[in-house]
Amino acid sequence: MRIPKIKIPKKYLKIGAWVLGVFLIICIALGAVAYSKREALLKKMVAKAISKANKDYGLDVKIGSAGFTGMSTVKMTNISVVPKDRDTLSNISELSVGVKLFPLIFGNVKLAEVELSNGFVHVVFRDSTSNIDFILKRKKKDSTENTGKANLPEIANNLLNQVLYKIPDDMDMKNMVFRFNDHDTAKLSFATTATIDDGDLKSTINVNEGESTWHVDGLVEPGKKQLSFMAYADGKKLELPYLNNKLHAKLSFDTLQTELKDAGYSGDDYKISGSWSVKNMLINQARIASNDIIVQSAKLDADVLVGSNYVALDSSSTAYLKNAEIHPYIKYTLGKNKIYELKINADEQDAQAILDGFPQGLFESLDGLKVQGKVKYNLNFYLDTKIPDSVRFSSTLTPVNFKILQWGKTNLQKINSPFVYTPYEYGKPMRDITIGPENPNFTPLNAISKNFINAVLTAEDPSFYTHNGFVEESIRKSIAVNFKEKKFKRGGSTISMQLVKNIYLSRQKTLARKAEEILIVWLIEHNHLVSKQRMLEVYFNIMELGRNIYGIGEASRYYFGKQPADLTIGDGLFLASIVPKPKASMYKFMADGSLKPFMFNYFRFMGNIMARRGLTPGDTSGYGFYNVRLREGLRQYLAPDTAEIDTTAFDDDDEDGMAPVIMQDKNKNLFDRIFGGANKKDSAIVKPADTTKSKKQLRQERREQRRRERELENGG
Repeated sequence: MRIPKIKIPKKYLKIGAWVLGVFLIICIALGAVAYSKREALLKKMVAKAISKANKDYGLDVKIGSAGFTGMSTVKMTNISVVPKDRDTLSNISELSVGVKLFPLIFGNVKLAEVELSNGFVHVVFRDSTSNIDFILKRKKKDSTENTGKANLPEIANNLLNQVLYKIPDDMDMKNMVFRFNDHDTAKLSFATTATIDDGDLKSTINVNEGESTWHVDGLVEPGKKQLSFMAYADGKKLELPYLNNKLHAKLSFDTLQTELKDAGYSGDDYKISGSWSVKNMLINQARIASNDIIVQSAKLDADVLVGSNYVALDSSSTAYLKNAEIHPYIKYTLGKNKIYELKINADEQDAQAILDGFPQGLFESLDGLKVQGKVKYNLNFYLDTKIPDSVRFSSTLTPVNFKILQWGKTNLQKINSPFVYTPYEYGKPMRDITIGPENPNFTPLNAISKNFINAVLTAEDPSFYTHNGFVEESIRKSIAVNFKEKKFKRGGSTISMQLVKNIYLSRQKTLARKAEEILIVWLIEHNHLVSKQRMLEVYFNIMELGRNIYGIGEASRYYFGKQPADLTIGDGLFLASIVPKPKASMYKFMADGSLKPFMFNYFRFMGNIMARRGLTPGDTSGYGFYNVRLREGLRQYLAPDTAEIDTTAFDDDDEDGMAPVIMQDKNKNLFDRIFGGANKKDSAIVKPADTTKSKKQLRQERREQRRRERELENGG
């Protein structure tokens, strides 16, 4: 296809040439004037900047000399910055800064080159002050002035651009020292030499005068919004003892790499794509694990979205642990009522690859475990802080032709045969207990009274025989309760989880131990390694039911002088009531060996639930409450009926992290969780019934009582 020629009259060409020529002459003239006046303009700008720094930030800024050394390069010497009544923040002998002219026309200061030599930046924290307080004060002032609705995508775009614009195309930094002083108790120094040559970054950082040498190398292309950095140390792992001491932890790694791949608007959202990876990262922190945990290889390819009122890690992101892959989705919605969302999706993949991807030392008892088959995992969590009771939670690990080929450090089927159990109190072993026929206190499941079995199952784990180790509804309600109370008040452990915690794991309260507990429960339940009957039998023979009282055999003889088979419904309900806080068991009794009156409501409440389920006959007299009698030989150790005793002194080792309840009866089971009990003081005095209530009020209270009972019966 031929493009037709466009014929422009010569007179129009002449007019255009004249206009262009005049424009060029004007630009050259203005440029010449500006060039001749630039030194004066520079001095004026420097004076204005110094005045503004003093007025707005309280900074005393001094510059020995400042002048142009090229078309757009400014050289300054002897620069010092001292906050008012604080230690010197910075001192630089020589600094040259060049800017790009084209972005400057549009008001953007984009650095072209930077040369810096012989200087320091010194951050000092002393008492309750620091020499960077001015930054925090200024931010606070800015936040109070900004009363309009924040545009988060625009803020993210501007912030990233400001950072990128400050990265020069070329840089030469020599003998620049960054120091940190924390109340004269800990000091850090980083003597840095760095260059950027056509985007190629090289640096050498001398840490604490020879303690170690770090390098941060990479490629910087701020114009394309692309950055790549890798940090490592010479001849050793990269670590910082100061931070480790501050965090009471040990953290080190071979290499740490981060990359900014792209950033820009995606519709109304602002999208930042990047990645973070680490090699041989070592973590040791008491709350995470009691031993070193080593992450051999981990990487996150992330797409971060900044929306009008939220920040999210998009589901297109992928996390890698060696050869295992998962897709996380995290969203935080801002506003008067915040919303938290978390989703994790791991597509069907090799089960052994998943196990091998776990950090070394995370699951000690499973070290060496070999499996075959595949697994997939899905987690969904949603919490609207306005309506926490509507929290959503689901977690599913699905096996596909999964099979255990070789046990690891621990044989998960060991409890199918007689074994030795060692209970611990406050980190110390109490005694060895044989769980088997050779122990005279061992009681087979068929020799334990149904009254006791049904009472414990009703109070602790009503769906034990039907769940696979976990009850999502119970976990969901625990999340809601704990969020509303702003503390860990309610746990979601099943009998399976309690058994695994006591038999296979250490008693240390760490995140690693909790994760290991969950994985072992799944392995046992989904692979049917131990029958439900055997799990329950072992649980009843190891459970703590008093001070140094373990198992139903010891407990039934200790409290009542009976065999486990002879326990009444009242005996069973009492023993079930002390399971959460067994060390406070004796303070439920009066001096004559009968139960204190406050226990009556518990008996009636739990008994009614058991009766509706067909586990015991209905009883309007309290389900054996008045027939429970402590063995006569123990009554001499009871406190007087009028004594008020704080039972928090007897059991503060709460595995579920539940806060102590200030009341004589400190037990925290399902009954207590529903009806509360915090800050109540128990005594032997029974308050008279409130006869001032109307019949309508009494009916409403009865309906509320029945509603709560139904909620508990349905798995609450």
